[in-house]
Amino acid sequence: MENFFAPCPRGVETLLEGEFDALELKNLKRVPGGVHFDSDWLGCYSANLYSRIATRVLWRVAHGPYAVEDDIYRLAKDVPWHRFFSPAQTIRVGVTAVKSPLKSLEFITLRIKDAVCDRFRAETGQRPSVDTREADIRIHAFIDAERCTLYIDTSGAPLHQRGLRRKTVDAPIKENLAAAILHMTGWQPGTPLYDPMCGSGTFLLEAVQIALGIAPGASGRSFGFQGLKNFQPEIWKAVLETAHARAKPVRFAQIYGSDSSPVALRATLANLDRAGLLPAVSLKPGDILDTDAPTETPGTLVANPPYGERLSELEELAAFYPRLASAFKRRFAGWNCWLLSSDTRMPKLMRLTPGRKIPLFNGGLECRLYEFRMVSGSNRAK
Repeated sequence: MENFFAPCPRGVETLLEGEFDALELKNLKRVPGGVHFDSDWLGCYSANLYSRIATRVLWRVAHGPYAVEDDIYRLAKDVPWHRFFSPAQTIRVGVTAVKSPLKSLEFITLRIKDAVCDRFRAETGQRPSVDTREADIRIHAFIDAERCTLYIDTSGAPLHQRGLRRKTVDAPIKENLAAAILHMTGWQPGTPLYDPMCGSGTFLLEAVQIALGIAPGASGRSFGFQGLKNFQPEIWKAVLETAHARAKPVRFAQIYGSDSSPVALRATLANLDRAGLLPAVSLKPGDILDTDAPTETPGTLVANPPYGERLSELEELAAFYPRLASAFKRRFAGWNCWLLSSDTRMPKLMRLTPGRKIPLFNGGLECRLYEFRMVSGSNRAK
């Protein structure tokens, strides 16, 4: 059994723990920002393939106390890196520190890189090259006040990069956060789902994959573990074949999208089409303020409205929110509407009382996921 850590967006750790429990991974330990677990390599491959919430799956290769930078150098040099990958492969080192007394992350990064290269020279007479953009092997260090942990990234590119969304628009939401939000809304496949501000289609793409049982890592992307010396291709092939066999044929899934921007709508259409998922979604142009609900049967509305940064944009949003509330009450009676926003003025300006208010982070931006259960007329508490 090996020890792994999977980071995720802050606020969705419980959902990630639930995913890993369903995969029967062992010794789950939820912490702020992710979940630790123990597993064999089959479990590692499965976590990378099936998790909709995780950002990465990191394999722990060293853990120990430190007082100065040289202690971290020695910890890193003691790791038999040459058993894990070849000196012909490129490396990248990243460091995250919380409450560390050490002042320079750049110097710590350099010392870890030196330790890896020095161990390779001692064992093989060669050293790997550094590639800060597209490295074959990504090494991560996490440093707290007293201890340093070293990981090898088994994911490669972040797991939220499904390989489906090639065209994007401004302020896109990451796929793993979108998947988490869909789970939080309580939406179930087979019931209507509508994104009236679909942007490049992130919510729609995630919803279709959930509805059709498509594993998020099964779209043909590569993973970091495939470059490790202990990679077991026969096990990976079996895991991948099982995932493909579980996926349902692509058919309409009662998922609807619209946007007032022709550019955004074209991006969504292109992304769904390239992924082979376009038949599952109904798309049409439209402004949320003037668009009727897509079905007579109430469902779930989820949207990521624009965020205001400049004063003029904030003033526009202040005028937009009351009109949005009016449109919801007039056109979406019976629907459960969820909005992700960093603008804390939203509920007050909409004159609606949210049923739930969930703190989330969209990247580094602190947001709230607001739930508005719509009824005809006012939705404010009496």
